[in-house]
Amino acid sequence: METTEKKTIKGGEFLIKETAYQDVFIPEEFDEEQQMIAQTCRDFLEAEVYPNLDKIDKQEDPELMPTLLTKAGELGILGVSVPEEYGGFGKNFNTSMLVADVVGAGHSFAVALSAHTGIGTLPILYYGNEEQKAKYIPKLGSGEWKAAYCLTEPNSGSDANSGKTKAKLSDDGKHYIINGQKMWITNGGFA
Repeated sequence: METTEKKTIKGGEFLIKETAYQDVFIPEEFDEEQQMIAQTCRDFLEAEVYPNLDKIDKQEDPELMPTLLTKAGELGILGVSVPEEYGGFGKNFNTSMLVADVVGAGHSFAVALSAHTGIGTLPILYYGNEEQKAKYIPKLGSGEWKAAYCLTEPNSGSDANSGKTKAKLSDDGKHYIINGQKMWITNGGFA
């Protein structure tokens, strides 16, 4: 008897996975609330980001990017994916992608915002315990706290499986001691 083993392609499965028609969306199907969220993002870019593009690119004002993220948080832009119980809007994936699409026109600001929400906030939301979520998610979603992303290491690059940094539980079991080096930390200058 022959058995068939299903193989998965890690990180690229979305390319070959069948998608139900209900899960496909087009911009014309966004509801009024989603359109309002998108317009809020556009208005924010027009009023706050575009007039400051040169300052952002030249890094003339070290407080500018964190200030912009704080303002985005005050408008709820950082909390679109954050559940209501943690102070966010609790919107679905399509709404989050709509925000990413609109904010993507924001040049370097888009990178800072995406790192904050996508690789800074969401891992805690998805994998954190309740205590971690309660502590971090409300302040990240509001923009009070800023998230950074520390992956790249000397001699390892950005390959997450080649990292040398280690976390060792302290002898008293109360905290971790982290040893290693990181470089090119996204949002590291202000988070």
